[in-house]
Amino acid sequence: MRKYLFWLLLPLVVGCQLGAPDQNAPLPILGEFDVVNGDTVYHTIRDFSFVNQDSQEVNNQTFAGKAYVVDFFFISCPTICPKVKKQMLRLSERFKDEGRLVLLSHTIDTKHDTIPRLKKFATDLGVGLPQWHFVTGEKDSIYSIANDYFSIAQEDPNAPGGFDHSGRLILVDTQRRVRAFCDGTDPKSVDQFMEDVARLLKEMH
Repeated sequence: MRKYLFWLLLPLVVGCQLGAPDQNAPLPILGEFDVVNGDTVYHTIRDFSFVNQDSQEVNNQTFAGKAYVVDFFFISCPTICPKVKKQMLRLSERFKDEGRLVLLSHTIDTKHDTIPRLKKFATDLGVGLPQWHFVTGEKDSIYSIANDYFSIAQEDPNAPGGFDHSGRLILVDTQRRVRAFCDGTDPKSVDQFMEDVARLLKEMH
């Protein structure tokens, strides 16, 4: 058995993404993977269950047969979240007629970002189901699943707003595998990410 670490390859992956990718080539599959008896077993997202802004359960089955884009945020965030949500809105607009793509935003302030507040937040953004889920749940479950997405979500009294989190957007395929990511505060990075999303959707045909 041989294990390969995503983080060791991260500079190479980022370097490749900054180049001119072959739009006809499949996206790479990111994360750790094992080779077991000649078969490659890739890192996948664990089972999860959260609740969205309409009090509906959101779990892995919600995304069956679909690709989805993930981020972590909190409503009162004074720094990166407004920038990230602006870029998520761009993503939502570009793929608004694409039923095979869903957006998934996890609040990391589970104490204050109640379901009614998430509903108002989504309404104020002008988005709704079924394309975009804003979810809450057990704090530890949300913080731990951030690791599955190679992201960061944790309480930090020294961070602005009291939370340390990544502005990363993460693309997951129909088999729960991470296929691409970008800096959600950088429009140019998101431009490339949207092309990666389009490549994955083409791959799903």
